[in-house]
Amino acid sequence: MAVPFRKTSKARKNKRRTHYKLAVPGMIRCDHCGELKLAHHVCKVCGTYKSREVIRS
Repeated sequence: MAVPFRKTSKARKNKRRTHYKLAVPGMIRCDHCGELKLAHHVCKVCGTYKSREVIRS
């Protein structure tokens, strides 16, 4: 079985992992109340989706 000749340094390991990062979710303003909400989701504040009331508050 193959065994690494040298230990992988912290710098080399971290350089390899530079693309492992969290993505920021797409936030937009609600048409009805102006609060920030996730795109393609019902607004948690006013309960509207695509300018229609989906959830009564």
